[in-house]
Amino acid sequence: MIAITNATIMCPVQGVIKNGIVLFDKGKIVKVGKSITIPTKAKKINAKGQYVLPGFIDAHCHHGLFDGSIGWAGMDGNEMTTPITPEMRGMDGFNPFEASLKEITKGGVTCINTGPGSGNVISGEAFVIKPNGGNVVEEMIVMSPSALKIALGENPKRVHGVDNKRMPSTRMGVASLLRKTLTDGQNYLDEWKAFGAKAREAKEKGEAIPKMPKRDLGLETIAKVLKRQIPLHAHSHRADDIATIIRIAEEFNLRLVIIHCTEGHKIAKHIAKKGVPAVIGPTMLWVTKPEVVERGFKTAVILNKAGVKVALQTDSLTPMNYFPLLPMYAIKHGMSREDALKCVTLNPAEILAIEDRVGSLEPGKDADLVIWSGDPFDFYSEVTQVFINGKKIPLE
Repeated sequence: MIAITNATIMCPVQGVIKNGIVLFDKGKIVKVGKSITIPTKAKKINAKGQYVLPGFIDAHCHHGLFDGSIGWAGMDGNEMTTPITPEMRGMDGFNPFEASLKEITKGGVTCINTGPGSGNVISGEAFVIKPNGGNVVEEMIVMSPSALKIALGENPKRVHGVDNKRMPSTRMGVASLLRKTLTDGQNYLDEWKAFGAKAREAKEKGEAIPKMPKRDLGLETIAKVLKRQIPLHAHSHRADDIATIIRIAEEFNLRLVIIHCTEGHKIAKHIAKKGVPAVIGPTMLWVTKPEVVERGFKTAVILNKAGVKVALQTDSLTPMNYFPLLPMYAIKHGMSREDALKCVTLNPAEILAIEDRVGSLEPGKDADLVIWSGDPFDFYSEVTQVFINGKKIPLE
C-alpha cells in the first residue's frame, strides 16, 4: 500500500484538495481526501509543494504503429492496398519497443488510444493501451477493439483516387464506399440471423442443420459497429465531412466520435445538437494540407462552450512528452482550467468508454496517477513520478 501525502490534488470529479492524501493498493485507488487514516505499513511519499493528478489520456494517436526512426520498415499503420480494410487489427501492427512510446509518461500520459491511420476509407480496429513497459501488446491492453477507424476527406481521396487511380477520388466516393460496406454488414447480420432461425427449426424437427454462411472477418468487424458494440472513430477535418459522417451514423444508428474536427467550430451547434463527441487535434503542427488550414485551439474552446464533449489529442504528430501544452493552450484561448483538465482526463475516458477504470482519482479506479513538481498547467512544472496500475514507472 502506498500513500501520497501533503499534495495538492487536482481531480475532474473531486476538484482541488490541498494537503490531500491519495491511498492506493494492489493497483487500485483506495481513498482520496484530507482526513484519511494511513495504515502503519503503508509506504509514504511526501509530495509537499507538489500536485497529484489522474494520468492524462490521449484518445487518438498512432504510437507503436509508425516508427519513423527506421523509415519504411516501421510504417505499419496504413494497409493502403485497398480502400476498405475493416479486418485490420491495429494491435497486430503494434511494436511495444517503438521509440516514441518512451516519451508518453514524460508528458503525464498514462493511457492512449492508438491504431491504424487514415489512408483508407475504413482502416481497421483501434485499441487502448497503457505505457506500462510491457514487452508484448497483450501486457499493455486496456480495451481491444476500442473503435473502428474510418476516414473522410483528403487522405483517402489522395491515396486511392490520385495515387492509385481507383475509387474513391471524390468525397461522394468516400461516403458511397462507407455506406455500401455498412449495408453489406447489415446483409451479413441478416444472413446469420436467418441461418440461426433455420438451424433452431431444423433441430426441433430432428432434421439436418443447414450449411453455415461463410465467415467474413471484415464484415464481422462491421457487425460490431452496427450492433453498437464499438463506435466509429471518424477522421474528419472539414465541416462538410463532419456533417456527412454524422448523417451516415444517423442512417445506420451508429455510435460516433469525430476525430480531428478541425472545422468543428463552424458547425458547433449542429455537432452539439447531435450529441457527438470530438477529439480535437493535432493543433500544434504546420499546415500539411488544405483541410487543416484552420487548425487552432479556438475549435476546442468553441465546441466545449457549445456543449460538445471534447478531448484533446496529439495524433502522434505532437510529441507526447509535450502533451501538457495542449490543455495549457486551451486555457490560454479561453477555456476554464476545470474544463481543460476534463479534456485530458475524464472526457477522453468517457469517449473511450473506460471511465469506470481511468480519468479521475476515485476509489476503485486504477491507480494511474502522476506527481508533478508544481501546477501542471504551469509551463515550468515537470512530471516527477508516474504510477500505472499502482506500479511506479521509470521516467527514461
